[in-house]
Amino acid sequence: MRVLFWGTYDTGKPRNRILRKGILAAGMDLQEIHALVWEGIEDKSQVRGLASRLTLLIRWLSAYPGLVWRLWRAPKPDLYLIGYPGLLDIFVIAPIARLRGIPIAWDVFLSAYDTICEDRRLLRPKTLPARFLHWIEGLALRRADILFMDTRAHARRLEQLFGLVAGRCDFVWVGAELEHFDRPGTPGVPASETPGFRVLFYGQFIPLHGVETIIEAARLLRHEPIEWQLIGRGQEAEHIRQMLADDPLQRVQWVDWVAYDQLKCWLAGADLCLGIFGTSDKAASVIPNKVFQIIAAGRPIVTRDSPAIRELLSPAARCTYLVPAGDARALADAVLVHHRETTGNGSVVQCHQPLTGQIAAAAIGQQFLAIIQRRLRGR
Repeated sequence: MRVLFWGTYDTGKPRNRILRKGILAAGMDLQEIHALVWEGIEDKSQVRGLASRLTLLIRWLSAYPGLVWRLWRAPKPDLYLIGYPGLLDIFVIAPIARLRGIPIAWDVFLSAYDTICEDRRLLRPKTLPARFLHWIEGLALRRADILFMDTRAHARRLEQLFGLVAGRCDFVWVGAELEHFDRPGTPGVPASETPGFRVLFYGQFIPLHGVETIIEAARLLRHEPIEWQLIGRGQEAEHIRQMLADDPLQRVQWVDWVAYDQLKCWLAGADLCLGIFGTSDKAASVIPNKVFQIIAAGRPIVTRDSPAIRELLSPAARCTYLVPAGDARALADAVLVHHRETTGNGSVVQCHQPLTGQIAAAAIGQQFLAIIQRRLRGR
């Protein structure tokens, strides 16, 4: 099968890189026609100021003439693949795909409406701009022949939000780039020489991650010998900064950001890693990059319980703690339990070994191939 990966998808996102590797690992013929638009933009909602937004919009729109020209000249594939973010890409490629009789698969990954309006509340859901965004995204979803999200729960949520037929959307896990997240004791991952029990959070400071809940848990355990390491920035950074200014926590270390290839060192030095704790419906529907990365690194994890996380993890599994969303007391209790069970045992805790093969790029490619074959057989 020949797949043409086309558009302005963000190669800075592990999702797109892993999907690309997986397609190749599954034996498909992959071609790419890509325009680099999102380089250096970690959080798209944090593009501030009229000048910055206009510059990004001009760069984005000006990429399409070249993309379309290269598309017409490329050999005819069996499938067009649109990666994240692909909302505008869909409208550009749809008439060409119809004319050439080629189906479109869209990795929606994150709904723009759900993220901006329902989860981050950057636009109030019932306002005119929010309704317009919902209408535009619903129109785009109906232009694709195959839709998929990152979890089964997220796929069902997309169908509910946009009135799609049940089962219209499939799912392909995000997975992890295993080569970037060596397990402790493997070459390239130094053992930590810093004494003490370390709890690590990294990611964007957005409502979905529930960083406020982490700070509240750290307050509850302020007298315990537990070090809290935070890595990140984003929408809620100033709020978190104010929380720490109002009630300083000596055992909380906050680093603005670290390079992607350095995350494995931080993971290797952590005794327990944190997932997400947000209370939104979206937070209940996703398994973020970091959860797959923590699993790949073989580290213990505590994260919010949800239908999505139970697609991958069981609360009965070793090194896994699932807690109610937004519950700082439950998070603190899980941290304390793991601290008391592991401190002083003198060994490196290895976790999630049976899951490694399921989250590798090759497994992700097989998931993608299976839904494509099934959907195309029904055409």
